[in-house]
Amino acid sequence: MFGQDASALRLSITDACAASAAAIFMIAAPVHAQERGVQPTQPGQPPAQTLQSGRLTPSQLELSKIIWSIVAAVDHANRSGNYSVLRDISAQAFQSNYNPARLTEVFAGLRKSKIDLSNVLLVPPTYYQAPQMVREDLFRVKGIFQLRPTSIQFDMLMQWEQGRWKLAGIDLQPVDTAARQASQSTGPTTGAPRQ
Repeated sequence: MFGQDASALRLSITDACAASAAAIFMIAAPVHAQERGVQPTQPGQPPAQTLQSGRLTPSQLELSKIIWSIVAAVDHANRSGNYSVLRDISAQAFQSNYNPARLTEVFAGLRKSKIDLSNVLLVPPTYYQAPQMVREDLFRVKGIFQLRPTSIQFDMLMQWEQGRWKLAGIDLQPVDTAARQASQSTGPTTGAPRQ
């Protein structure tokens, strides 16, 4: 669930992908999240993909570093109340649409929850699927940092700009790990092995 402050700003990534020619922005500042029923694929890293332009999507390590860096920037912004660095390291269109004051409003729910996002730096991300190219200069990556007691789900859009991948959209969702594990273990019993 998204906080009330963020609901007006959150654009559906699915809709944004369908309208990939338009600028894409998504920000969420949840207070509490419910498990969405999406299970991560095998732990590991997605493979790099070559684009028509010859530019690669980030390698395994590079993708993890980009994601860690962005989540760390959100954590620093939440702790300091200053979102100008997060804004400044993002894509230009993102910067045009969200000034630091607006980002302060958007992330108010996540900030008030006092979740320590720096813990994501201690574990590798687990991806729900390999990054999906939305268009030549934009890809989407979804996954989770499996932490206890609260995991952090992420859904990010990255745009190629000025010779590097920059944040174009973000959705961070805290997920109660115990509730998530309980929902995974209470599936229907058919006698078939679990996958």
